[in-house]
Amino acid sequence: MGLFILRRLGVMILTALCLTFLVFFLTNLYPNLEKLAKTQGNFRMSEEEVQSWLEPRGFTDPMLIKYGRWLGVVPGWVNEDEDGTVTGKCFAPNTPEDERSSFCGVIQGDWGYSLVFKDDVGGLVMTRLAATGKLMGFVLLLMVPLSLIVGVLAGMREGSGLDRSLSTFSIATTATPEYVSGVVFIALLASSKFGVSPLLAEWGWIEGKTLFSGSATKAIDDATFANFTLPVLTIALYGMGYIARMTRASMTEVMTAQYIRTARLKGVSFGNIVMKHALRNALIAPFTVIMLQIPWLLNGVVIVETLFNYKGFGWLLVQAAGNNDIELLLAVSVVSVVVVLITQLISDIGYVFLNPRIRIS
Repeated sequence: MGLFILRRLGVMILTALCLTFLVFFLTNLYPNLEKLAKTQGNFRMSEEEVQSWLEPRGFTDPMLIKYGRWLGVVPGWVNEDEDGTVTGKCFAPNTPEDERSSFCGVIQGDWGYSLVFKDDVGGLVMTRLAATGKLMGFVLLLMVPLSLIVGVLAGMREGSGLDRSLSTFSIATTATPEYVSGVVFIALLASSKFGVSPLLAEWGWIEGKTLFSGSATKAIDDATFANFTLPVLTIALYGMGYIARMTRASMTEVMTAQYIRTARLKGVSFGNIVMKHALRNALIAPFTVIMLQIPWLLNGVVIVETLFNYKGFGWLLVQAAGNNDIELLLAVSVVSVVVVLITQLISDIGYVFLNPRIRIS
């Protein structure tokens, strides 16, 4: 197992380097750099003025050199102005020579500086990642148990009325985009003029004007049942259908296996067959699907975060891409890559433990 993990880690590191270089290459193409220069200067800058802004900051250097600087394995650029002021990537202006750092990159924990937010990129990413992590946690707590229960109940008796009903529900949730279900939830549960909230307020069943809040901005610092339920429910409903369908398919296959038929012939009760023999094997395939939902939740919540004004990781990704904030966009991309690779590693390890037929030499 230890050798397996080491091999997977080696593959992960190599994959991360390849993917981050690809993202770095695309974000550092000249049209993006030109837009960055004009955003920081003015949009009427001439070609010469653009070059004069990019060149001192190392943007015109060879791509591999820039990538090495970003990683922190190549020394940062250093310039001396006409008035004698020395500036550099890794130190503040006029820093004494013996106190200047030569390397500053991802390896050193320096993710760069956001030219749009005027703040350290690492702090921005961690703050927004924590906000989305809280949202993901509540979504998983709701989505995973419900989807597994629905899938197992549907797959226990294939073709029954319960199976058809739950399968229809699963397909309907998957086929309904978040921006549709989110708008419906807001209209029905968070509107003071439409839906059930006016009736509940009139009857005195709720204290405020609405049952839930249509905005989750305050949930970043203080998540409550009123301001956090709708975004969690919107994401969970969309994601649970796919997991439920996979669980149903896996459960149906297991229930038709030879050892299940043998247990039935021996008189084992249906409940014991499901709980002691079928359930563990049926959860092998859904486990992989559940792990794949985590990267989707990290980057796929953009619509929901925008709809409910929840400024998390997805919102930060939109801001970085829309404002051509290269350093911030790179950091967001790297975090996304790392999350995907880590979830894949956990998925592989979990699959080994769940499936006793797998043996690693």
